[in-house]
Amino acid sequence: YLSIYPVIILYYFDFLLCNVQVTCLFISGVLGATPVEIEHHLEMGRKLLAAGQLAEALSHYHSAVEGDSKNYLTYYKRAAVFLAMGKSKSALPDLSQAIQLKPDFLAARLQRGNILLKQGNTEEAREDFLAVLNRSPDHEEAHDQLHKADDLELLQEEAHEAHHRGDYFTTVQVLEKVIELSPWDPESRELRAECYIRLGDPRKAIMDLTPATRLRADNRAAFLKLSQLHYSLGDHHDSLSQVRECLKLDQDDKECFVHYKQVKKLSKQLDSAEELILEQRYQEATEKYESVMRTEPNVAFYTNKAKERICFCLVKVCSFTKCSLVILQEPQNIHILRDRAEAYILQQEYEKAVEDYQEAREFDQENQELREGLERAQKLLKQSRKRDYYKILGVSRSANKQEIIKAYRKLAQQWHPDNFQSEADKKEAEKKFIDIASAKEVLTNPEMRQKVDSGEDPLDPENQQGGGGGREWPFGFNPFEGGNFHFKFHQH
Repeated sequence: YLSIYPVIILYYFDFLLCNVQVTCLFISGVLGATPVEIEHHLEMGRKLLAAGQLAEALSHYHSAVEGDSKNYLTYYKRAAVFLAMGKSKSALPDLSQAIQLKPDFLAARLQRGNILLKQGNTEEAREDFLAVLNRSPDHEEAHDQLHKADDLELLQEEAHEAHHRGDYFTTVQVLEKVIELSPWDPESRELRAECYIRLGDPRKAIMDLTPATRLRADNRAAFLKLSQLHYSLGDHHDSLSQVRECLKLDQDDKECFVHYKQVKKLSKQLDSAEELILEQRYQEATEKYESVMRTEPNVAFYTNKAKERICFCLVKVCSFTKCSLVILQEPQNIHILRDRAEAYILQQEYEKAVEDYQEAREFDQENQELREGLERAQKLLKQSRKRDYYKILGVSRSANKQEIIKAYRKLAQQWHPDNFQSEADKKEAEKKFIDIASAKEVLTNPEMRQKVDSGEDPLDPENQQGGGGGREWPFGFNPFEGGNFHFKFHQH
């Protein structure tokens, strides 16, 4: 039995050694990385930060903090990355941890004081600046920041006093200085937004509330207010987006949910109506816009928008009387007047189109679209008093090429000079026939037709280089010169 003791003892020591190695590995895993690994993470973090690769740098600093949670410099360096990324709220706990580990770490104190000052927290910021000055009385930056904290506190008090008096204009002026010193303070931005709303400037209120939503962890009130402001301005898609952000924070928020249902319903109706217009289903689009007015009768933007688009649909189906009734209700609505003017142009009633464009321009002299529309209508009116190629062929301005050729063949056969006996009738027929052929040439040529639609006569000598009088045949060909020509027209 004694002969096996050394073997047993050897196995026992191997067992102990194995357990020690496992325990060491376990402890290493719990406590973090080795000093060499930590140093590697810190060096990589420094290089990546210098290269501007902030996300990668932050990852290495996370590993360094996990490997050594007692190193105050590691927290400070990670805070620097957070600040470079614009994440001051995330930097603050790291700076506080660094100060807790090393209370006399002045750089962290100063940095934390600066963040607190920008957040509008003058009391805690002042404590940090005083702590720095207590250990370093001549610290210039700490002195400057302490003065700023004092100034900010006075300005905050002045702004709240003006707001309490109902002097919103003064409040806004003072808050501009407050926000310059504390740009990360959501309370100041929310207060200024409220003042802008009371002063009738919702767009500026939106500009303040938008960053305010990011400055609080749970700012449902700001998201809801943003959504309501966008809704009142007619920005229904933006309104829907903001109220959804509110519900992401709390899907059971009653105020947000009620508003969400209203915005979603209205937005769906508006989008659907515009799709119907694109599909030229004007009657259905009109009905959809009538639903819009029933869904939201209290916000003027949607009522006016619905009336504009209803009028647009009505003129598309040539219901001028109904559109005119809408204009009587909205006499200064330039969009309705513009749409009716365009409808009159399609109906070749150029005088009425000119009148509508002139009336619209009285309300908006700077509108380029109205100016160009008026010029075009005036050109078309002038042209109509000369030759109207559409009227010559008896086709609408929206006629396609096949319709134009069909009308041409019919009229050319009817007015061919060979169909007439007397010399006077032949001369009249020849004149008509020339007009018919000219109209066909112009309207089947896309470039020439575009000129006609913009109010020019492409066959008018005044519009052609070199001038020249007299009416010419298309392509310089006159079938009535140089012999008897007879034409056969084939009906297709």
